[in-house]
Amino acid sequence: MNINEIRSKYLEFFEKRGHAVIPSASLVPLNDPTTLFTGSGMQPILPYLLGQPHPKGARLVDSQKSFRAEDIEEVGDNRHTTFFEMLGNWSLGDYFKKEQLPWLFEFLTKEVNIDPNKLYATVFIGDKSKGIPQDTESAGIWQKLFAEKGIDAATKEIGSESDGYRLGMGGARIFYYDAKKNWWSRSGVPENMPAGEPGGPDSEVFYDFGSQHDPKFGNECHPNCDCGRFLEIANSVFMQYIKEQDGSFKLLPKANVDFGAGLERITVASMGVPDVFAIDVFDEMIRHLEHHSGKKYEDSRFQRSFRIIADHIRAATIILGDGVRPSNTDRGYVLRRLLRDAPRSTP
Repeated sequence: MNINEIRSKYLEFFEKRGHAVIPSASLVPLNDPTTLFTGSGMQPILPYLLGQPHPKGARLVDSQKSFRAEDIEEVGDNRHTTFFEMLGNWSLGDYFKKEQLPWLFEFLTKEVNIDPNKLYATVFIGDKSKGIPQDTESAGIWQKLFAEKGIDAATKEIGSESDGYRLGMGGARIFYYDAKKNWWSRSGVPENMPAGEPGGPDSEVFYDFGSQHDPKFGNECHPNCDCGRFLEIANSVFMQYIKEQDGSFKLLPKANVDFGAGLERITVASMGVPDVFAIDVFDEMIRHLEHHSGKKYEDSRFQRSFRIIADHIRAATIILGDGVRPSNTDRGYVLRRLLRDAPRSTP
């Protein structure tokens, strides 16, 4: 299944469930001076998540063009790209966890045919100091969904960042992490949020490629390990709390769902190949590079160079298409850097 087929399946899946399909916004944010590029699917939707009514209603779905300049240095491994498409669906005070998670699981396992035995879920461990409970509701939904596939989905509290998240798998399928991994707000973790800001726990889905754990990333592996065995492919944010003046949290009158999934990552998971550059959108560029360089992408000595060039060419092309031109400042400088760095990476 190629990237266009998965995008179409996703939009059709949620349209059948009452979602209005909205177009992708430009990579150049409209009336947002805080960021150079649209860097996530929810960025153009933020005013509506914060309470403004959307003209298309309370259920929305799209595939949003996104670019993250901060990931330029990360490109070269098996999962990072600067440009990507973010599949998104939103509930603006309408449905919540018991609808969102089953729909997501159905889309991944039935529409995209991803093996459920390869999927793992993470949920929020809670924060007793802030009065925010453990997200046992999401964990319970995941357990039921896995059980329907004949999978015993045990849970495990993976610890905190101070533990290094190195407590291992322990036969679990659902993992509880702290706020640095499974909480969303514009300001990050709960203690950094100003009074009046909404936020909430999230539940991420990881695909297990089954590759051997690299011990340089810790003694034991787990879904949030950076060794390359696991790939995060989807994230459901449940915006259900608001921070009070005294630092406590209360439930929002209307809770929202903010879902995002990397289209490229879901595509590679559907292939079962631990390399996002193996998907069809990069194939022609990589074959072209092989022809002119005389090198082979399959040779691990040259993979990093192939990936950087392919990523930067794709990203630069789409940025140019949204009206940005090379310059010495701001967006133009980022574009110039992509164009400059790509040939320097020639294998």
